Amino acid sequence: MRNEAVLLRPVAETLRAYIALTKPRIIWLLLVTTVPAMVLAAEGWPSPWLIAATLIGGMLAAGGANAINQYADRDIDALMERTRERPLPMGILEPVQALWFGLALAAAAGVWLTITVNILAAALAVGAFAFYVGVYTYYLKRSTVQNIVLGGAAGAAPPLIGWAAVTGELSIAAVFLFLIVFYWTPPHFWALSLVLADDYAKAGVPMMPVVRGEAETKRQIGLYSLMLVPLALAFTLIAGLSLIYFTTAAVGGAIFLWLAWRLYRAEGTKGALALFHYSISYLTLLFGAVAVDQLALG
Repeated sequence: MRNEAVLLRPVAETLRAYIALTKPRIIWLLLVTTVPAMVLAAEGWPSPWLIAATLIGGMLAAGGANAINQYADRDIDALMERTRERPLPMGILEPVQALWFGLALAAAAGVWLTITVNILAAALAVGAFAFYVGVYTYYLKRSTVQNIVLGGAAGAAPPLIGWAAVTGELSIAAVFLFLIVFYWTPPHFWALSLVLADDYAKAGVPMMPVVRGEAETKRQIGLYSLMLVPLALAFTLIAGLSLIYFTTAAVGGAIFLWLAWRLYRAEGTKGALALFHYSISYLTLLFGAVAVDQLALG
């Protein structure tokens, strides 16, 4: 009966469900970190076709990883208030549909990037997909409190992919961009997980607030913030950028540290959502400043 119900659903609803599997609100960060890396690598605007081809391939790989993540997490998604209305817990799609959809997107990403960009960009995109699915989703997420830290390597791959797309190789500047996103991820996600701790506890996911408590999570947020901001500032010298980027990194970093300190000093989770939302703006402005600075210098 359930399979028949799925088949009878309107096409528009099914299409929306497939789009939801890719987590489009997360994928937009791909644009934020990929294009500035390409601009810096090219020392100016790369060809519009190369930008489009790279973003299409990256979105296919990320969308595929997110779809299989929802396939693997359908049991805990049904228990968490934040995720119980996703397509699989709601029964809009069958699990096997999500699985094959995710695999198809990943395969398409590898083929597309190999043909339209280069083999290194394709390998990095498929490698990030494999790491996110095979290492983070199926192992780290449910087994260690460091899940977000280690799993963040997959989410930090887009700058590497963008750089490789332009140059066909990697450099120290590309690695620094990777590290900036890598160190940004824990304070960004732990701030949200503080608010959602009860949800994660209900699902048995060992997120930092569930295992170590609020106080330790706030301390870890502060420590990673203290590593992130100097790293972002040091990138000025690594990439040979000017005051445009440095000022953005300094002011944006100061606000980031202040919000992390305010959260650390506050009772409960007060200030956690403020830091979470600001962290998205911080990353957007920081990478935007990379592109603006490079274009201004050029």
